[in-house]
Amino acid sequence: MKRIYILLVVGWMHLTSVAQTVVVTVDANAGRKPISPYIYGKNGNVSDDPSSPTTSAQWKFLRDAGLRFSRENGGNNCSRYNWRKKITCHPDWYNNVYATDWDYMATKLRDSLPNAQGMWGFQLIGKAAANTTHNFDDWNYNGSNWWSGVNQNLAGGGVPNGAGGSAATTDGNPNLYLENWTADSTVSILDHWFGPGGLGLNNSKIKYWSMDNEPDIWYDTHDDVISSQPTAEAFMQLYFSVAKKARAKYPAIKLTGPVPASEWQWYAWNNAKIVALNGQTYTWLEFFIKRISEEQAASGIRLLDVIDIHSYPAETNSSDIVQLHRLYFDTTYSYPGANGVKTTAASGWDNSITQEFVFERCNRWLNQYLGINHGVKLGISEYGFTHNNANVSSVSYASLLGTFSDNGVEFLSPWYWNTGMWETLHLFSRYAKTTRVKSVSNQELNVSAYSSVNTSNDSMTVILVNRHLTASKTVSMAISNFTLSNGNYATKQLNALPGSETFVSHTNNALVQGNVNVTTNTFTINLPALSTTAVLLKGTGLVTSLSEQESHLLQAKLFPNPTSGNYTYIDLSSEKIMDVKMDVYNSLGQIVFTKQYVGQNPSLIEIPSFAFEQGIYAVTLSTEKGKMWSSWLVKM
Repeated sequence: MKRIYILLVVGWMHLTSVAQTVVVTVDANAGRKPISPYIYGKNGNVSDDPSSPTTSAQWKFLRDAGLRFSRENGGNNCSRYNWRKKITCHPDWYNNVYATDWDYMATKLRDSLPNAQGMWGFQLIGKAAANTTHNFDDWNYNGSNWWSGVNQNLAGGGVPNGAGGSAATTDGNPNLYLENWTADSTVSILDHWFGPGGLGLNNSKIKYWSMDNEPDIWYDTHDDVISSQPTAEAFMQLYFSVAKKARAKYPAIKLTGPVPASEWQWYAWNNAKIVALNGQTYTWLEFFIKRISEEQAASGIRLLDVIDIHSYPAETNSSDIVQLHRLYFDTTYSYPGANGVKTTAASGWDNSITQEFVFERCNRWLNQYLGINHGVKLGISEYGFTHNNANVSSVSYASLLGTFSDNGVEFLSPWYWNTGMWETLHLFSRYAKTTRVKSVSNQELNVSAYSSVNTSNDSMTVILVNRHLTASKTVSMAISNFTLSNGNYATKQLNALPGSETFVSHTNNALVQGNVNVTTNTFTINLPALSTTAVLLKGTGLVTSLSEQESHLLQAKLFPNPTSGNYTYIDLSSEKIMDVKMDVYNSLGQIVFTKQYVGQNPSLIEIPSFAFEQGIYAVTLSTEKGKMWSSWLVKM
């Protein structure tokens, strides 16, 4: 440890000599946590029409960009999807029913983007599309052009109001184009996709399931069947019914909810706080977490895995947009768009409350109601802001990805996609490592560092973001607990992006190559205004204490064993490891099933034992660090 101490002293002396620069420190032993690859996501990447498939060129583009999470349930179009008939109701287009083939989408995603996680959803609203024969004839009406009347309820024989707006002259009859859809109907897609005789899809690649979509505004988006908004408790009963049935069919499923529409709906249900039976009032997200806790305690069934919200900040000023990453965890940030959060006051409304920190609030509620070991993650399945400056969009998105890496967010899939975001996604997904380590900047308002190391602890990437709109920044950086040789190291920088898309492929993009000179674990770098720079460092390994050194044997449990059921599981909840590989061998020594968890820290590994014949199988686990485990599996 003496050598490390001297290194830190030298680094500190170097930093004090450049007090006018931005000072950034990185400690490779502090704040270590896995970075979920699913923050590198996006909505709507796969064609739902077999006659008009996603092209091979587009699939290559997505692979090159490093897309790792693809939400494909269609938002509002998810709520009344009929997976048996492959049709859905479009509430934002007259309630017309059109073909939508989730089977096709899931199969193509599996085959063409194998490293990505797909996300679909369950229908809780109680209705699903029944037929396409009662659609409003929008082609003959106005050539299928958009107008303000597209939200009129015209499917099922409605009469349009030519003046526009959402109210038809006569509403259509939803009974003509919808059918009843029970909890059993919605969760049976799991059997269809993953069960015996089904499509044979890999459920570990489609583990996140949204509990419908924006139920807090059903009275608006689905007003043909929801004439008045149900109570929060009525929705919770719908949620519980579907969640319990889904968990029974697929124990390792990741249930995500409650999917509120945006900032106001994070807190308000039907435009008000919720009054509980005891007379206590709650904002929506707190009430949701409280009821999940109560029902889990009563039933013994896990009902939530990810708090999933939608977020559409309305800010348009560049100075606000580059600070949007502070909306979720920063307790000091006075958000200019604060609105619903004002209802968190005990009085019901306090206009002085402008600190949003919605995810930090959720973490506090989760700890309060579920206990500190609740295991519930956080995610945003729809996100978007409007801006036409590629550099502002790129830096804002980079700051969000970095913040979500720092705070262990599970997934992020923007709905709006601005120029500059493909470049940023590619930079993070391709060059950031798998384990976050702590970085501290003394000028966090304008300059942040997001640092990560790989599983073998010999490579580090530091991504530096300069959010200042006009000024370049000189950064002096010192790195501790990571041994670097003196010399030059490569950098990759996004800066001065044009208004048109520049990302073409992994080798054809706007990244500018550069280098920094490292001396005694310190270096200085200049960051242009509105830039994102990755510094790629190669070391000889992290300096860790003896207590952090891992043994070569994994602590794991195989259950049930023997088994005659559909699935067998390996419990790894006592381990914190990355890049696990599982192999299953038959009695002839042939591999009959394999699965690799690249960049992941799995707590439960699922084996599809329904696919195995009766007999004895060897199951082995291994990691890049040489840790291993093996067991016999008996299939009855």
